[in-house]
Amino acid sequence: MTPLFDTFLFGGDWNPEQWPEETWEHDIEMLEDAHINEATINVFSWTLLQPGEDTYDFTMLDKIVALLVKHRFNIVLATGTAALPAWMVREHPEIIRTTFEGKRHVFGGRHNFCPNSAYFRGVSGKLAGALAERYAGTPGLTAWHIGNEYGGGGGLCYCENCAAAFRGWLKAKYGSVEALNKAWCANFWSHTIVDWADVVPPVGYGDGIGSDWDPRKCVVSGLLIDYRRFQNESQLACFTNERDAVRAHDAVTPITTNLMGTFKDLDYFTWGREMDVVSWDNYPGMGMPASRVAMNHDLMRAVGGGKPFMLMEQTPNQQNWFPYCKVKRPGEVAALSWQAVAHGADTVQFFQMRQSIGGCERFHGAVIAHDGTEDSRVFRETAALGEALGKVAPRIMGSKVRARVAVMFDWESYWSLEGCVGPTAGFAYPEEVHRFYRAFNRRNLAVDIIPSTTPAAELERYAVVAAPALIMVKPGVAEAVETYVRGGGRFITGYMSGIHDEHDLVIPGGYPGPFRALAGVWAEEIDAIAPGETIPVRFGGPQAGKEPAVGDSGAATGASGQCCGNCAAGNADAAGAGNARDDASGEIVASIMHLEGARVLATYGGDEFYAGTPAVTANVCGNGETYYVGTPLDESGMDALIQPIVDAAGLTSTLTPDGVEVAERYADDGRTFTFVINLTDREQQVSLPALAGAADLLSDGRPLAADVTLAPYQVIVAES
Repeated sequence: MTPLFDTFLFGGDWNPEQWPEETWEHDIEMLEDAHINEATINVFSWTLLQPGEDTYDFTMLDKIVALLVKHRFNIVLATGTAALPAWMVREHPEIIRTTFEGKRHVFGGRHNFCPNSAYFRGVSGKLAGALAERYAGTPGLTAWHIGNEYGGGGGLCYCENCAAAFRGWLKAKYGSVEALNKAWCANFWSHTIVDWADVVPPVGYGDGIGSDWDPRKCVVSGLLIDYRRFQNESQLACFTNERDAVRAHDAVTPITTNLMGTFKDLDYFTWGREMDVVSWDNYPGMGMPASRVAMNHDLMRAVGGGKPFMLMEQTPNQQNWFPYCKVKRPGEVAALSWQAVAHGADTVQFFQMRQSIGGCERFHGAVIAHDGTEDSRVFRETAALGEALGKVAPRIMGSKVRARVAVMFDWESYWSLEGCVGPTAGFAYPEEVHRFYRAFNRRNLAVDIIPSTTPAAELERYAVVAAPALIMVKPGVAEAVETYVRGGGRFITGYMSGIHDEHDLVIPGGYPGPFRALAGVWAEEIDAIAPGETIPVRFGGPQAGKEPAVGDSGAATGASGQCCGNCAAGNADAAGAGNARDDASGEIVASIMHLEGARVLATYGGDEFYAGTPAVTANVCGNGETYYVGTPLDESGMDALIQPIVDAAGLTSTLTPDGVEVAERYADDGRTFTFVINLTDREQQVSLPALAGAADLLSDGRPLAADVTLAPYQVIVAES
C-alpha cells in the first residue's frame, strides 16, 4: 500500500494565536529540537478569520503559514469552524443548539452549532472554500482538517429547525404516516401519528428519558433510533458541505476530521466512507486497560476501511478533564504512541504543542509547558520519541494489519441496547464489545472491528467472528452470518443479541430471533443481576456436550429455513467435556435457555431456580459452529470459552502478561514488523522464541533473546 504522506508526521495542534507574535519563531525552534515536523493550525480561529458578516481577515493566518513554510513544516490546516463567533450567535441566534430540555444555548463553549441551520452551512462552507482558495498548493500542506470532534461536548440539537427537518426526513424514509406508525409501533400509549406535523423529537419534556448530555431512552424507541440516525446524517452533511467547498479549490490534498473512538452520537462507519483518511483523538480514561485502547485503534482503522489512520491527538502528559489528573509516567506516552502505530497509525500527533495560560485547557499537557523551556521531562521524552519515530516509523508507513478474527461493532445496536427500558440499566455497549475483544487481544491475536452488515463474502476471510450484544439485526445480517457458518466459520454471539429489527421492534418468535436456529437455543427469559452481584458459571462437567433433553424441541426454523440436518449428529460427536470448573462467573444478565439442538459448554451454578441449566452452548451447522453465551462472563469465563475456539480454528495465539501486547504489521514487499509493548509501570517477563535473533530497530539492531525482561513501558520493534 502506498503511504498517504511523504513522511511520518510527528507534531500536533499549535495555537500561536493565543501568544504574542514575537514568541512564535522560538516555539518553532524548540519544536524542531524535539524532532517535530508537523503543525495542525487554525482549529479554533473563526472569529479571527471572520470578524464580521462580510469581512474576512487572513493577516494572522498568513503569518503563521509563512513561518511554517519557512521552517519546512508539514501543515494540517483546519477550517476553524468548530466554535461559533460571538457576533454570529448574537446576530443569528438560530445558529446555536437547543438542548434536550428545550433551552436554546447562548454564546459559549464549542461544537455548539445546530447541524440543520441553513445559515451555519452557508457561512461554514463559504469560509472553508475561501481558505482552500487561498492556501491550496502551499508548500508542506499535508491535509485539510474539517471542523473538530463533531458532536463532542455539544450533544444532539432539538430546535425547531431540526424538528422540521426531521419531519421531512421521516416523510422521505417512510412515505406515509401509516408506514411510520407501523415502524414505531405507535399505537402504544396512543402515540398514533395522524399528520406529519404531530411528530416531535424525543425531548425531555416529551417522550425523551434522559438528560442534555445523555438522551439514552424514549417512550417510543423507534423515535429515538430514527432521531439519532437523522442527527448523525445532519452532522455528516455539515462535514461534507465543508469538504466539498475545499475540494472545489484543491483536488488532491487528503481531507479528514478527528473522530473520538467509541463516541456514541455518530455512526463512524458512515463517516469513514466520506473521508480520505480517518484521524482520531486517543485520550484513555483513568484506569482504562491497554486492551480497551487497542480496541479503539482497531475500530478507527476499521472505520477507514482497514487503511492506516492518523493519530491526530493525544496528550504529551496530563489530560485536564478528570477529577484527578495524573501525569503520564516516564515512558508511558511513548508506549501509547507505539501502540497506536502497531495497530495501524501512520502519524503520531499531540494536543498540544504549547500549553495555554488561560481557558479550561490550561492544565492539559503540552510539549512546551508553562516553564517555556526544553528542560522539562515531558520535552525530553517527546524529543526522544521523535528521534525514534524518525529512524524507524518511515519503514513501517503503509504496512497493514492482517486479522483472522473479527468482532462486530454496530452503532445502532449501541443506541438500541442502551436505549432499552429494561431488563437492566447495567449495559454499556462498548464495554460488552471489549469483553470479547479483550479475550482475543490478551492472546495477541489481531482483530478487525467490522460493521454488522459485512457481507458473507467478506466474513469468509475470518476464522472467528464475534457479535457481542448485537441486539439490532438489520436485513440481510442473519443470512450473511448463516452462510458464513455453513461454510466453516465460527460465530460467537449471545445475551441481548437478535432481539430487535431495524425499527427497534422486538422480532417475534423468541430470542435470539433470527439467530435462534443457528444457535440451537431458545432464550426464554432474561434475568437481571443486581450491580455488584454475579452468578457462578461452570464449564465442563457432566452437562458438557448434553444433547436436547426430553421436552426440548430438537429443531428450529431460522431466518432462511430449517437448520441443517447434520447439526444434531455433529453436536453429539463434539462433546469434549473435561472437568467441571466453578471459577467463572457472569454478571448483568443471565439468559435462561432451552436447548434446540445445541450442546452445553457451561451451566449456571449457585442457588437460582435455573442453576444447572445451560449458560454457554455450541451448535454445529454445516461446516461451522455457533456459540451462544448466555451471560456476560468474567475474564476466567471468557478464557474458558475463547481458547478452545481459537485452537479449533487453527489460530496460533501467544499469552503474555496483562498489559504486554505483541502485534504485527505487514508490508507489501513481504517484511513483517513485530511490536512488543509493555504498557504497564512494572517489569514484565515474556518468552518470544519466534523473535530470537531478530533485530530490535529501537536498539540499533541489537538481536533479541527468546526470553526478554521488559522494563516499564519498554517497546521493541523487530523487522523480519
